[in-house]
Amino acid sequence: MPEALRLALTTLTVLPVPHARRLDRRTAGHAMELAPLAGGALGLLVALLVVAVRWRGGGDLLAAALGIGALAALTRGLHLDGLADLADGLGSYRDPDGTRAVMKSPEVGPLGLVTVVLVLLVQVAALARCLHFHTGTANLLLAVLTARVAVTAACRRTPAATPEGLGALVAQTVRPGAVAAWTAGLLLVFVPWAAFDPDASGPPLLRMGAVLVAVAAGLGAARLLRSHAVRRVGGLTGDVLGAIVEVTTTVVLVVLALGGPPGAT
Repeated sequence: MPEALRLALTTLTVLPVPHARRLDRRTAGHAMELAPLAGGALGLLVALLVVAVRWRGGGDLLAAALGIGALAALTRGLHLDGLADLADGLGSYRDPDGTRAVMKSPEVGPLGLVTVVLVLLVQVAALARCLHFHTGTANLLLAVLTARVAVTAACRRTPAATPEGLGALVAQTVRPGAVAAWTAGLLLVFVPWAAFDPDASGPPLLRMGAVLVAVAAGLGAARLLRSHAVRRVGGLTGDVLGAIVEVTTTVVLVVLALGGPPGAT
């Protein structure tokens, strides 16, 4: 297995993969370019769980809750931890040094806790709604993959907040064209899928439009978040990357849930 793929899998998942033997900025950059592959592996595993729960009669809400819970477990909860740390840091209204100091604290503050709980609730509710429209597994895959494309994009030009840590290792390492290639790949797969899925509810054009809007909104939200992080945190950190994953996943799922047939219950 290529070193970059090993690094992507061991950094972004708990899958039992041997650790990369080489750790430098070039390898890290290639690993971030392969982040959507790691996301695809996670998405497929969680989608299988969701399908199994629904097949056993567990219902949409239980399937969604177990799916989102499994996604958190398969990432060691690192992205949620990053989201909580960033929320606490931004809520402190300190300068970049002070904000990073708050983010490094091992304790989770009230704002971080509320943010994580709210994000998980919204993800579960949105995924359950998508499952109701019979588009849940495809939409879950799209959300997970888009979130990892957002990670790749964040490592393209965003400067590192500090000279050490994960942010320093991956910042400004992604090559030109990688983000565009992954985004185009997502649309080439999921737009036709939305159009021709025989089990999905609603007009095909509505489902196709929801995919386009969801990807654009997810990547747009990630860009806004990382721009804000540059101003408030000083640049890219591991916590910022984790927050980008969770925010992008949430935005994509919400847009897809709201993109169902109007008036459907």
